Amino acid sequence: MDKIAKDVGDIQSRLLDHRPVVNAEIRYFVKEFEEKRGHREGRLLDNVNKMVLETKEQMLPVDLDTINQQLSSVLKRLEAANHMAQRVQQRELEAQQSTQVQTNMEQLKEEWGEFLKEQQRLKEEVDEEHAKAVGRLSAEYGEKKKDLEKFSSI
Repeated sequence: MDKIAKDVGDIQSRLLDHRPVVNAEIRYFVKEFEEKRGHREGRLLDNVNKMVLETKEQMLPVDLDTINQQLSSVLKRLEAANHMAQRVQQRELEAQQSTQVQTNMEQLKEEWGEFLKEQQRLKEEVDEEHAKAVGRLSAEYGEKKKDLEKFSSI
C-alpha cells in the first residue's frame, strides 16, 4: 500500500507539479536573453562613446567673453520687453479703471435722475395737500367771515 501511495504521489507530482520544468525554461530564457542583450548593449555603449568623443573633438573651445556679451544683449532686450509689457499692463489697468469710473458715473446719473423724479412726485403730493388745506381753510374762513358779518349786522 505504501508503494501505491508513493506511485500515486509521484504520478500526481509529475502530472500537476510543473515547477521544475518551468524553472529550467525560465533560467534558459534569461541566460539567452542576457547573452544577446549584453552584446547589443555593449555595442550601443561603444557607439555612444565614439559619438561623444567625435563631438568633443569637433566642437571649438567657446569664448566666454562672447557668450557674456551675447547674454548681456539678450538680457537688455528682455528687460526692455519686460518694461514694455509692464507699461501695456498699466495702460490696460488705467483704461479698465476709467471705464469702471464711467460706468459708476452713469449709474450715479441714473440714480440721481430717479431721486429727482421721486422728489418731484413728493413735491406734487405736498403741493396737492397744501392746495386742499388752503381750500378747506379758505372755505372755513369764508364761512366764519359770513357768520361774523351776520352777527355784526344784527
